[in-house]
Amino acid sequence: MRNGLITARRFPKSISHLGLHIPRSSIRPSLCRRPFSISQTRLDSCLRSGISWQSPGNAAFDFRSDVVTTPTLSMLEGIANTSLFDDDFMEDRTTNSLQEYIAKLTGKEDALLVMSGTMGNQVALRTHLTQPPYGVLCDHRAHIIHYEAGGVTTWTGAHLKGIVPKNGRYLVLEDIQKHAVLDDDFRGCPTRVISLENTLDGMIMPLPETERICEWARSHGLKVHLDGARLWEAVAAGAGNLPSYANLFDSVSLCFSKGLGAPIGSILAGSDEFIKKARQFRKSIGGGTRQSGIIAAAARVAVEETFGSGPCGEGGKLRASHTNAKRIADMWVRKGGKLVSPTETNMVWLDLAASEVPCNAWEELGQREGLQLMGNRLVVHYQISDAAIEKLDRVMNAALTQTEVGSSATGDNTQKRYGPR
Repeated sequence: MRNGLITARRFPKSISHLGLHIPRSSIRPSLCRRPFSISQTRLDSCLRSGISWQSPGNAAFDFRSDVVTTPTLSMLEGIANTSLFDDDFMEDRTTNSLQEYIAKLTGKEDALLVMSGTMGNQVALRTHLTQPPYGVLCDHRAHIIHYEAGGVTTWTGAHLKGIVPKNGRYLVLEDIQKHAVLDDDFRGCPTRVISLENTLDGMIMPLPETERICEWARSHGLKVHLDGARLWEAVAAGAGNLPSYANLFDSVSLCFSKGLGAPIGSILAGSDEFIKKARQFRKSIGGGTRQSGIIAAAARVAVEETFGSGPCGEGGKLRASHTNAKRIADMWVRKGGKLVSPTETNMVWLDLAASEVPCNAWEELGQREGLQLMGNRLVVHYQISDAAIEKLDRVMNAALTQTEVGSSATGDNTQKRYGPR
């Protein structure tokens, strides 16, 4: 035992069989002393066997979602060097450090590690909703409506109301005011929480409009939650820094495993009092974690390397993916295609219907080039390769000229057909 840490004489089989040697680390500096290295022979063997720590692997050619991003060698290093204590006891130093780091990065008082963005949203809303009846307002496309297994109504009993934004892109205050229930009529269901999402379908909710909504909500005693799974993308695009958004909300959830590339995890940020209550609700749905440092270590690396070192994403990798997304959108438009919505961050929405390209034909063309496509949405995460963009260019040519669509042209032409958000 050294400095309260139990050190191992050799690596667990799950790591040592890769032939990796892990160095000192800021996360767990005294664990190992040998340089972090891997031979080319072992690297080739790892790649052939499907081990993806050494490169993005299939993710480099997968446009279906940014959830396909794969962990990196530096994340593996962080995991191998992490502290291994129980987060239920709040004793794991790597986890505590991550929570303090995110709280500081967002300008909030405290933060809480959760297993997923869904868990973060559900815990946040349950913490805010104390006495029924109560209602939650959100965008009609929101993740909490379509991709969380009905968790809001199942777990809280809240009436969840989706609003169609009048401008077709993002909610504005007037949309909220039109649907909020503020009176005490005993026949109604009063609005208690407004849940916003940024980005939503890759589009940014502008900071000034967010300020209007949050100020109005606070003046009426309403809580405001931000599903910020991809808030990193909005910040990297220059919409504002993390504190400028986060400080408007009572709670914010941020995802580590989408565009940032960590294997698992999200985090919930808020006031000390909010996080204290949220910790109890997290426990009630199985969110307490034993050796949580394994999750926290990779998440910390993902934030620092992929998002960047500061509140504006300084030195990160997301801006390059936005450049590639705009490049792909321009490629499509130059060939005569149309877009469903503007490309503001890392998502490109193709109007396949306008070009009479069925979704299944589009996906089949992608498969021929070794690409994973899903419907008319292209998610350009930071691990997408230049080779993938070249292949996509050929798929676009084939689709728009109809030279290879063939019998599939009469197939399914559903615009939005995708699963993971």
